Amino acid sequence: MSERVAVGRVGRPHGLAGAFVVEQASADPERLALGARLYVDGDEAEIVESKRAAGRPVIRLDREAPRGAALEVERGALPEPELDHYYVVDLVGAEVFQEDGSRLGVVTDVAAGVANDVLELDSGLALPFVGACVRDVDLEGRRIVVAQGFSTGG
Repeated sequence: MSERVAVGRVGRPHGLAGAFVVEQASADPERLALGARLYVDGDEAEIVESKRAAGRPVIRLDREAPRGAALEVERGALPEPELDHYYVVDLVGAEVFQEDGSRLGVVTDVAAGVANDVLELDSGLALPFVGACVRDVDLEGRRIVVAQGFSTGG
């Protein structure tokens, strides 16, 4: 089974023809371009209208899409990320350890923070995804090593 990656979420309606604002939209405009194919609640759909309104992406699909539904693409359809950049789907499930080897938990999500992204762990910890905290990311080994002193949440 291939993994899918969220590229947005169905937001509020825009107009009367079935278009909607895309919330949490991908920074890559190709993901929401006219003719692009994606999955909505697991069903494949095609983008039949794509524009911007008030700086936000607005699309219409060839099928109805319930508000709040995830808009996803196959992980294999995405380009490999640049060095020291990662897709959330590749980080979720990784075990997190401090440099001394103590286990802090497993990544359940990566949330967008005000200044930087934040690794959310099943243990309740939230760790800043910045070089001062994250020392090593081993995607194959599903392991992330963080600096000492961040395990108290700050």
